[in-house]
Amino acid sequence: MLVAVVLIVIVAASAGSYLLYAYYYAKPLTPLLVFSADLYTAESEYLYSGFSNSTGIPYATPNSAGSTALAAQIKAGSPVSVFISVSKSALESADLGDRYSGWGIAFVNDQMSIGYTNATGQSGAFQTIVGDYQKASASNASADWFTFFSDLTSGSVKVGISNPNTDPAGYRAWMVLEAAGQNFAGNETYFVDRMLRTDGNITGASAAALVAPLEEGQIQFLFMYKSAAISHGLTPMLLPRHINLGDTTLSSYYSQFTYTLSTGVEKGGAILLFATVPANATETTQALNFVVYIVQHASSLSSYGIIVLSPALLYNSTDVPAPIASLLTQGLLRSAGPI
Repeated sequence: MLVAVVLIVIVAASAGSYLLYAYYYAKPLTPLLVFSADLYTAESEYLYSGFSNSTGIPYATPNSAGSTALAAQIKAGSPVSVFISVSKSALESADLGDRYSGWGIAFVNDQMSIGYTNATGQSGAFQTIVGDYQKASASNASADWFTFFSDLTSGSVKVGISNPNTDPAGYRAWMVLEAAGQNFAGNETYFVDRMLRTDGNITGASAAALVAPLEEGQIQFLFMYKSAAISHGLTPMLLPRHINLGDTTLSSYYSQFTYTLSTGVEKGGAILLFATVPANATETTQALNFVVYIVQHASSLSSYGIIVLSPALLYNSTDVPAPIASLLTQGLLRSAGPI
């Protein structure tokens, strides 16, 4: 095991002579406590394992859950080194309380998709919806997308949508249905109301927790991030940019779609993955070094189907630590506004 070595010299005077004692005090290096949005566990593990290999810091599997649920754990006092969140609001003071650091770095951009598996024995309704999607994807005609979303929300299949109060993928799924209603039905609530009326959705604490039910056939489709569908070996249905929350140039447009959480109203926006070091973090120096490593090595995540931001985006409402300020000076970060 690698150790930090401190040489302590003790000089003692006795009977006109000096006795020199030296000994080594070993302090083992400890793993970072990484909290990661659970649909991005594969990416977080990849980055942390690379950091661990390059520094000799022992690896520990990240603690994973929905970003909102993780923020609640951190706010309640859970020890944490680095927080990787797919929700900017989860980094804000309302969610983190006195663990709020005042800054967060967005390093990749993702989009909503609908994951499924081609398991044998799928129903005729499932096959119809897959065919609807293939036709709509090829034509990009509003009428074909209307047919797809109408059949998806008909109640003939079960659709996984995670709990919006614990997992941002949940409220984003409902925003996708709102945007689809506006774009293809001329009524923002059309597909939302239809899904609720037909009891077509199944919920869970997080989208990641719904992957197993999807693979077991308890649900047939699952709203999730494109990268998560790929990393879980699922087939992602890719959606038009005006409804997938994945185009950073459409953030203002997405903001008109909202979802009311138990803590307030959440507005739509482009999907970004953030990293921060919460206040009173454990192993703060190495935690900051890990965030620097994330920014410097984010380009290696492109194989996960996500768009790497270059430069990465710094959102801050306070002064940032020196290692983060250095990234700004190097041009690896660009200021993007408050948090």
